[in-house]
Amino acid sequence: MQIYIGSDQGAFELKEVLKKYLEGKNYEVADEGCYSLDSVDYPDIAKKVALKINSNPQAKGILMCGTGIGISISANKVPGIRAALCTDEYMARMAREHNDAQILCMGGRVVGTDLAKSIADVFLHTDFSNLDRHKRRIEKME
Repeated sequence: MQIYIGSDQGAFELKEVLKKYLEGKNYEVADEGCYSLDSVDYPDIAKKVALKINSNPQAKGILMCGTGIGISISANKVPGIRAALCTDEYMARMAREHNDAQILCMGGRVVGTDLAKSIADVFLHTDFSNLDRHKRRIEKME
């Protein structure tokens, strides 16, 4: 599975850890920035990853900023994208099962490394339930 990952400086260190973790699990990880602790604008990173997801619907995205809030709002501005801010495994499971979210968002200053790995695992291993009620709701979101 192709994974596009990105963060601002507030989650740079978590992104680097998560990237190595996912590569160790044989995911194809494309790092869309940022590449240091220098300040960047998270909307630029969010848009970059969201557009990659739109052009590769089988891929998933992981975006992170300090809290995960700004980057999730930014990603959701891209038509067709459903980015979910998740702070635990249950939220990640529901984001996939009920909302068919393509992008997982987390806060580098909110979740620790082990929890971030666990949330990512759940997100990447959970399929959309494909129930009519969930499909109907997603259509209404669009």
